Amino acid sequence: MDTNSLEKKRSSSERLDHVTPHAGTGDHIVAIDAEAGSWDSAFAKRTMRHVDLRVLPILAALYSISLIDRTNTSNAYVAGAGKDLQLYIGARYSIITVIFFVPYIIFELPSNIIVRRVGVAKLLGTITLAWGIVMLGMGFVKHWWQLAICRALLGFLEAGFFPACAYLISTWYIRREVQKRMTAFYMLSVVVGGFSSAIGGGISKLKGKHGLNGWQWIFIIEGAVTIFLAFFAYAFVVDFPEKNSFLSEEETKFVLARIAKDRDDIEADPWTWAKFWSYCATPKLWAFGLLFGASTTVSYAFAYFLPIIMVGMGYSDINAQLLCAPPYFTSIFIAFAGAWASDKYLIRAPILMWQATLSIVGLSMTAFHSSNSVRYAGVFLGLAGANANVAGVLGYMQNNIVGQTKRAFTSALVIGAGGVGGIIASTTFRSKDSPKYRPGLWVTICANIVIIITCSIMTAAFTYRNRQVRAGKGRPIEGKVGFFYTI
Repeated sequence: MDTNSLEKKRSSSERLDHVTPHAGTGDHIVAIDAEAGSWDSAFAKRTMRHVDLRVLPILAALYSISLIDRTNTSNAYVAGAGKDLQLYIGARYSIITVIFFVPYIIFELPSNIIVRRVGVAKLLGTITLAWGIVMLGMGFVKHWWQLAICRALLGFLEAGFFPACAYLISTWYIRREVQKRMTAFYMLSVVVGGFSSAIGGGISKLKGKHGLNGWQWIFIIEGAVTIFLAFFAYAFVVDFPEKNSFLSEEETKFVLARIAKDRDDIEADPWTWAKFWSYCATPKLWAFGLLFGASTTVSYAFAYFLPIIMVGMGYSDINAQLLCAPPYFTSIFIAFAGAWASDKYLIRAPILMWQATLSIVGLSMTAFHSSNSVRYAGVFLGLAGANANVAGVLGYMQNNIVGQTKRAFTSALVIGAGGVGGIIASTTFRSKDSPKYRPGLWVTICANIVIIITCSIMTAAFTYRNRQVRAGKGRPIEGKVGFFYTI
């Protein structure tokens, strides 16, 4: 009898009898059999491969455009906007970067509350179309304050995008596989976005065409591309598992069954004020927010100021933009290595701490070494650790919460905290600190230290609760019998 036939004969209960919590210092989560129920492994792999191809690529493509559109101010600055709009005066450049995050933080939760009611494809398609129009319009501003207004509108429109993506991805996968998917979504977006400096440098060569400067062409062309891709969002973005239309009935049953066995939160529980205030009073959710805010402080600092820092090293405007791309590309290898280890060994915090340490080493090289070659090498390490941790915190968060409203709330809260990281990054790299920007680099180093300290505290707390529950002395974690924290 072949393996598949044997697999079909095993009932769900028989499989769960063989599933036991991992003991030991790792405090791993319960290993849930991916091929739950009566489905064979070939069917399971084929179904999840289908899910991967439908869920992740379109979200990654759209988010890469989102990253390019929100961080292209640095490219525009070195392509002439700094002079034309006098962004070098006072704190103007910091204002146009930081103002994006005010509405971005405020409107993330309302957007995640309505995403199920509106539909994922409609919501993401509409806001992508709208911010593409705003981006295109930024190519025609005449004064710096007009650019600031457009940036605020951009923050309002992009507020719902990333939280909805993180929420959607988390609903499709079980805990032991979500880190690789979050990393794939985020890092593919970041790598494409990392080439924005090179793309912006190429576009800026259109300077003088139709009487427009290079920075204007950057906004116009990137805005037009965003508008074009918005129509793909309407067509290809999928809905939540129980509402999907691309899987067969049998495939949908399989996806729902494995999630039910993993954490039993398929059903969308209704929003209430009691739940809202309960979530607000949950310390671990704020701890996840602190981790994410610290991670994005570093990643946004690189996104907004790396081209300017490279110019400070003595490179020409075009070379500075071109040299920004390689660190983003190589960071994907560090991120996927961490995600692979994180899912394989079912650990999260130790990987985050290692990546934060790597980032500290790189940032120290960039901040304090006298050789520009060594400083540039430090960018590779600093950026790799930072970007890997952005995706890593999302996986850590999603592994340790249960419930649809709690998942939606936490996604918005944590990514909103990432907006606070953007504000910190935008205000700590000051023109007067040019060309080495050491105060800003010190802030990013400290942000990584915060990650290490916070992860250490959470690991101790989660380990204590897991041992307490295993000993039968405490209430079930997240109200679910058999649920244990991922350390």
